[in-house]
Amino acid sequence: MRTTFFGALLACLCLACSEQHDHHGKTPLVELEGNFLYHEDLQSVLPNGLSKDDSLLFAEHYIRNWAEEILLFNKARNNIPDNAEIDKLVEHYRKALIMHTYQQALIHQQLSATISDTEMETYYEKNQALFKVERPLMKGLFIKVPLKAPQLANVRRWYKNPAQDAVEHLEKYSLQHAVKYEYFYDKWIPVSEMLDLMPLNVKDTDGYFQNHRHIELKDTAYCYFLNVADYRAIGDQEPYESARNQVKDILMNMKQVEFMKQVKDDLYQRAVRQDRIKYY
Repeated sequence: MRTTFFGALLACLCLACSEQHDHHGKTPLVELEGNFLYHEDLQSVLPNGLSKDDSLLFAEHYIRNWAEEILLFNKARNNIPDNAEIDKLVEHYRKALIMHTYQQALIHQQLSATISDTEMETYYEKNQALFKVERPLMKGLFIKVPLKAPQLANVRRWYKNPAQDAVEHLEKYSLQHAVKYEYFYDKWIPVSEMLDLMPLNVKDTDGYFQNHRHIELKDTAYCYFLNVADYRAIGDQEPYESARNQVKDILMNMKQVEFMKQVKDDLYQRAVRQDRIKYY
């Protein structure tokens, strides 16, 4: 039945559409109250890889939705008493969209996206109150090894020591024996990432990690070793390394605002010089 329906639409499309309309080379498929759905438009939204039956089903649903939207819009238009207000809102949105599109193109073409490290560090130092930790962060080292792994006594000694030689011993050891090894003395990571790697359940995360820097746990299969070299609780000063991307976004936004302010001022001053602004 679907094949018959869709086939009939295609076969009768020329009869269903008025020859008085200029379809700009497109093939009319359905007409409803002067609105046309074209075969090319349907093809452009038709998902790839559908079977013949699924394609017909999709087409029927698409045509039905298209028709319902037209009917509802026409019904609503005829029953809304004040279209002038809607026209005003549409025009306002159109102007805003045009200006936004132009501004984004102008910014992309003429404003450098480069923010120097010096600019970012200076802004961060002057505005530290803006950057507070929203989720706990830590630096450190983590290693997970089987319960029966060799040299566990050495692992207990190495993981607590951030010195280069201890780290090198642990890295070599981890290549052969570790199930998981994470070196993050040089970067801040969310504490939640570490909690996902080990069987540690604590309610007061901040209190626990501020008082426990060398953590050893085990379950039925593995030993877990975590050295917390540094820790920042919620509300603490956010480290620059962690806040760096946010600082960059803020500075970029400030540059864009200043740039567009200058563009608008230049346009205004030019209009004044050319006597294009008339006051009554």
